[in-house]
Amino acid sequence: MKRRELIAFAGTTLLMWPLVARAATEIARLGFLGFGNPATAAPRVEALRAGLRDLGYVEGKNLVIEFRWSSTVEQMHQAAAELARMKVDIIFASSSTEVESARRVTSTIPIVFATHADPVGIGHVSSLVRPGGNITGLAVMQSDITAKRLEILKETVPQASRFGVLWDRTAPSNRPFLQAAEAARGKLRVELRPVGVSAVADYEGAFTTMVHDRVGAVLVHASTQTGRDNSRLLADLALKHRLPTAFGNRDNVVVGGLMSYAPDMTDQWRRAAVYIDKILKGARPAELPVEQASRYQLVINLRTAKALGLPIPPSVLARADEIFE
Repeated sequence: MKRRELIAFAGTTLLMWPLVARAATEIARLGFLGFGNPATAAPRVEALRAGLRDLGYVEGKNLVIEFRWSSTVEQMHQAAAELARMKVDIIFASSSTEVESARRVTSTIPIVFATHADPVGIGHVSSLVRPGGNITGLAVMQSDITAKRLEILKETVPQASRFGVLWDRTAPSNRPFLQAAEAARGKLRVELRPVGVSAVADYEGAFTTMVHDRVGAVLVHASTQTGRDNSRLLADLALKHRLPTAFGNRDNVVVGGLMSYAPDMTDQWRRAAVYIDKILKGARPAELPVEQASRYQLVINLRTAKALGLPIPPSVLARADEIFE
């Protein structure tokens, strides 16, 4: 390298170094928008933290996580507004429910999701390849796997011709979920009896309605409300009314639900750390493609099947990734 070039390079390096050093020592502020009970979400929160640690983030040193938990959608709108006023660097909003609250209060702060059901269908991103706004992350594409979940349930309960569909009125993903279920209905030659719920107080009545409608099995809309926090209640109600039920979350099966077909949600949260890291390093959410879950797990609870007096077909058992006995 020539002397003049060397001097110019050295000068440029000296000018740049303070900027790089400052960036390396800045404390990133991650806003966390949580819905439901923090205790039941703890394994996923730890997965997110682990993903961030793997990328070099240490809480209290170069990262602060501002947690905001809400028990109702209305409270979550307020929590999202608070995070926006704080001007956090990024808002982590796992599912479509949380994303909707964050979207309402900011179009500039990046929003990262981990388990979004249908970001394009709901309108939170323009496309999976080019989100086009301030929102991106990982999607479970519930609208695509709803048909598969219904198909597995039909194969498990072949004599059933009428299925209850329990859907969450508070989740933005309910529309694509119901559309996907309706689209699959004709192919499987079954009737659907949709029953919406808005709060825990609605669950008992919803099951009573489905029993009255003489459904043979139930398909549950995967949402924050029907997942972690109320998983045991739904499992107990399904068993009480002797209704084989398929869920969109493994958590429901762990506590006694019959079966689920879904991606590993905890792993999705861990992988969301990569998006957070890229954005903190300067990447634009509009140009970060949404990543779709590539592996789905069929989980079956044979104890529950036995309690229901329901033999699981060998063809279904053979495809199971995890079985509780």
